[in-house]
Amino acid sequence: MNIASFLLYCVIVTFTPGPSNIVILAAVRQKGFRQAAKYIAGASIAYSLLVAASVVVNRELATGMPVVLTVLRIAGSLFILYLAYQIYRMDVSKAAAKQTASFMSGFWMQFLNPKVVLFTITVIPIYVMPYYSSGWVLALFVGLVSLIGVAAYFSWGLFGTLLKGILQKYQKISNIVFALLLVYSAVMVSGITDIARG
Repeated sequence: MNIASFLLYCVIVTFTPGPSNIVILAAVRQKGFRQAAKYIAGASIAYSLLVAASVVVNRELATGMPVVLTVLRIAGSLFILYLAYQIYRMDVSKAAAKQTASFMSGFWMQFLNPKVVLFTITVIPIYVMPYYSSGWVLALFVGLVSLIGVAAYFSWGLFGTLLKGILQKYQKISNIVFALLLVYSAVMVSGITDIARG
């Protein structure tokens, strides 16, 4: 097993911008780290559950992957567009901001986020399972991947906290930027670009 490649893959996928990271940054700017922590907690629990589930149901998912991916892309894209709309109007509706940064929003976002789902169902089966089959070793890697994901979410929360003053000063502009980033994410995960290329 190439541990360096495994760790690099985990860090790149979890720390790079994605729908969950963008929502965390926006939530910190709007409501502070304490409110964003609810979203982070929900996202972290769901992320860990997905990593564990990938080990348990890897073979079953592999046979039905094309159908799963199609449904995931559609549902995930629609949910990401909904989050983009919520972030765009954050400064207008406090209830929308609270909803966007809730525990349940963070939890469900992970199951509808193709980036997270594809990563969690591939990382251990591809990098670890060909070399290890022991339950405790697999559990150790599930824990390691989960910790890397949680560290990524908290890093985005910390980044948002450090830049909160700047982000609040330019509230409307930052809302538009965050919303556009989510729209871009929705387009990328929807598969529309693949269809357009033929």
